[in-house]
Order: sequence, then structure tokens, then C-alpha cells
Amino acid sequence: MESIEIEFDDFIITTEKSKMNVVAIHDFLSNYSGWSNNIPIEKVQTSIDNSLNFGLFHQGDQIGLARVISDYSTIAYLGDIYILENYRGLGLSKKLMNAVMSHPNLQGLRRWILLTSTADWLYEKYGFTQLPKPEIYMELYNPDIYSQKN
Repeated sequence: MESIEIEFDDFIITTEKSKMNVVAIHDFLSNYSGWSNNIPIEKVQTSIDNSLNFGLFHQGDQIGLARVISDYSTIAYLGDIYILENYRGLGLSKKLMNAVMSHPNLQGLRRWILLTSTADWLYEKYGFTQLPKPEIYMELYNPDIYSQKN
């Protein structure tokens, strides 16, 4: 897998897994995301280990992430996209999405999947649309999985 690093101003976007700050990612996902509340840090680590991650850093601190799960041939799922609140409104989400969509190993895919309840205006700029045939879409979804006692 080709690793990329994009530097601009005091920011860096990198796909180097060893640079991902799992503690910072876990803090956001578990406490502020709304879609992964209470996710255990072990689950975050496993998701990072098994994904193509685009970490956004400001002066060494991780302030954002986009995570891609793909076979690198036909399909990709884009998820866990965030920018910390203090850094929103600076155009960083566009920089992050540009990095994702231009990654050499993600070109020529037949399908991208994204589930979002926010910022659809951003993703539409990259060609994402509402499902044209929602009646063919199926899922097995457990939104409370991280809150359940085993």
C-alpha cells in the first residue's frame, strides 16, 4: 500500500499507520462522534490496523481522521470522518477529502459507500449522492453495540 504525506501550512495529512494517535482517535469517537459512543479503545485499534487511515495533524497533534475500508479494486467504505471542533471552518475537511479521493490505490473503484447524517454538502462535491434505489439496500445494524454488557 502506498503511503502518502501531504504538508500544508502547519498541517500534515498522512496515511502512515504508525503515526495515528489511537488515544486521540478513541477520545473523539467514543465521546464526541455520536456514531461510535463508548467504543472500546481495542476496537478503535483494530479498525485502524485494518483500514487505510488518513490522519490530519496540526503541529504534531491529531485533529482529524478519515478511514477507508476497501478491496482496492471494486469498492470502498468511507467512515469515521471528523475534524475537531476548534479546527472546523478552515477548509480542512476539503483537504482531507481531496487526499482520500486522490489516493493512488483508491482509483477506478466501481462503488464508494458513505453513511452520514451531517455534511452531505461536502460529500456531494466529491460525487456522493443519495441511494438511487434504497429498496435494494440492506443492513444488519446494532447502534447500541458498545453500550451492551457482554
